[in-house]
Amino acid sequence: MPKKKVAKKPAKKTAAKKTVKKKVAAKKVVKKKRTPNPAFMKPMQISEALSAVVGSKPIPRTEVTKKLWVYIKKNKLQDAVNKRMINADANLKPVFGGKSKVSMFEMTKLVNKHLS
Repeated sequence: MPKKKVAKKPAKKTAAKKTVKKKVAAKKVVKKKRTPNPAFMKPMQISEALSAVVGSKPIPRTEVTKKLWVYIKKNKLQDAVNKRMINADANLKPVFGGKSKVSMFEMTKLVNKHLS
């Protein structure tokens, strides 16, 4: 009768895995959190054309961009085919310099002209 082959038990690796996980966790703690640039946090004066979209109160550039995107998504002004393009409505046309369609990258450039 042939002998039955008995499977060998694998060596215990749990201790090694735990140390690796501890090292990975330690690396995550070491990373420093980026602090925002104070220039971006400075409240900016908003032009009348832009105030129709984001409000007239002075707010930082970052908040202007956030509010603009909320307005664009709420009014479904993002192009359905090419999501990088924004279709201007009556409120956004003066902000975009009279253009009816602007790319999202060009939008930030045009909006900066309305901040002082």
